[in-house]
Amino acid sequence: MRRYEPFDIHAVAARGMNYITSMVDEAYDHLPYWFIQINESPAYARHVRVDDAELVASWYEAIVALEKMNGATERSNAVKGGLKRHLLRSWGPKSLRYHEPYPWSNTQHASFHEMGWVLAGMNQLCRDEPNNSDAYDKSKRLVEGLRSLAIQRTTRTFWSGDFPMGETVYEFPSDIYLPNEGFVDERVTGRGETSIRNAVLLEPLVARAIEFEDTVALDLAVGIANHMLGLSRYFNYKGEFFGHVHSAVWFAIGLVKLGGFIKNERYVEKAVQIFEYVRSLSSEFGWVPEYAQWHPMEEEHCETCCIKDMIVFALEAVELGYDYWDLINKYTRNQLTEQQIKDGCFISTADKADENGYTWKNIDTRAVGGWSGGGEPNSLSLSRFRSIAGCCVGTAPVALGMVYEKTIEEKNGGIYINFPIPRESSAAVIKTGYPNDGSMHVTMRTDGDVLIRHYDWMGEQCSVTVNGTARPVAYRDNCMLIEKASRGDVIVLTHALNERVSHETVRGLSMHITWRGSDVVRMDPPGLPVQMYQRELGVAKSYPKPAGAKAPSQNVPAPTDQKR
Repeated sequence: MRRYEPFDIHAVAARGMNYITSMVDEAYDHLPYWFIQINESPAYARHVRVDDAELVASWYEAIVALEKMNGATERSNAVKGGLKRHLLRSWGPKSLRYHEPYPWSNTQHASFHEMGWVLAGMNQLCRDEPNNSDAYDKSKRLVEGLRSLAIQRTTRTFWSGDFPMGETVYEFPSDIYLPNEGFVDERVTGRGETSIRNAVLLEPLVARAIEFEDTVALDLAVGIANHMLGLSRYFNYKGEFFGHVHSAVWFAIGLVKLGGFIKNERYVEKAVQIFEYVRSLSSEFGWVPEYAQWHPMEEEHCETCCIKDMIVFALEAVELGYDYWDLINKYTRNQLTEQQIKDGCFISTADKADENGYTWKNIDTRAVGGWSGGGEPNSLSLSRFRSIAGCCVGTAPVALGMVYEKTIEEKNGGIYINFPIPRESSAAVIKTGYPNDGSMHVTMRTDGDVLIRHYDWMGEQCSVTVNGTARPVAYRDNCMLIEKASRGDVIVLTHALNERVSHETVRGLSMHITWRGSDVVRMDPPGLPVQMYQRELGVAKSYPKPAGAKAPSQNVPAPTDQKR
């Protein structure tokens, strides 16, 4: 009988921590490397401007999430300290954060798209250090600076007359702001979609409004939401759009949070429409296209940031009663996990000292734990310049950490086991047999009612024992209820675990996906060059051989995709 690797969230987190704590530059106080080329011979990483723009914020968030799963180490604390110091530097006009003038940087500016990461990182720092007045003041002034730069649209002027907007509407004149010149009409990022790229600010603005009672943040959030749903004409009446999925779903996360917070059903409904549209373009196992209607689907790749966004949106929506539990579980343990580099044996290396912003040493081991910026449904692309993407390394751990926290949840007088994921908390310890057998063991560390979420793939014939004694299966909140469990009790859930094969067309490719429960255990056809879903135990994994070493080019072309 075939046996398969179980999903291990702690192993995924450990690999992520390896990447984040090693793909940094000691000479610049642990400044991250965004740009890495693992397909070159030898492979290398190099600094680019964005290292000190979004990455110091997003990697700070990521390392906090990873430490919550596996604990902090001396190394993680050192890197986190460096990231924090970078994040708190380089604040300038209009209270925006600008990147440092490093040798590899060009025009110094602030990007409103990147301010989304910066504000999210500052929110996390304020959570971690509630008495850090510097962090709190910079966050508050950042929001105020953003509001001062936003244009409030108040009047529609048609041929037939002037008409008031009827609601608060804010938009930014451009997507970049220069510290000494402000908005310069001749300068743009060139990536297009200014409205939605800037609108990623919505989610961290709403988080700040909720958690820190920031009224300016709430006002700006409402104005951005109204602009995107109306004047921008970005989304059609069904929530469909043409463009960048990561930005659109990140905006939708902010919109559903805002709608839930201020009890605005229209915001919630529109956010769900956007999410469902992207879901219609995605696979059951979590492959999500980077763009909607921008390229032919067979040319699309999956940016891990998009998987993160779908998971985080679904986690927000379940709080409002939407049933996305199965999606969260499947996306997390399948494509989110498979788009991570697990073994660097195929990466060519060179024993060469760092110089001119480049690093070569031990890239094969340092690259382990990085997430792809361009995954295919069955393989990791090495031909894209974003075969590993620094942005994805910052976002994937955030989703992973949120799922980890939500796995065991104490609420409504009960202890909810929401995902079949092994983990420990002060309330319980979970062990599972998936994907090899349908079983879950819950050892209680406290007293209370236990509710184990039921998934359709578990079937209707579930058995529950407590300390070896059978219990009738009762249900509440779509969960199997075990009433009045006591500390030390061992609850065992068992059910049949059938193997099924689903058929999907993903990225223009006809796929045959073998499932055991919520785990993909085999995918046909298998992919190249770095095959995903090699999960069968006892079978040697297939990786390409590293190419012969050659001198790296010092004239690496600038990234050409629209994100940067």
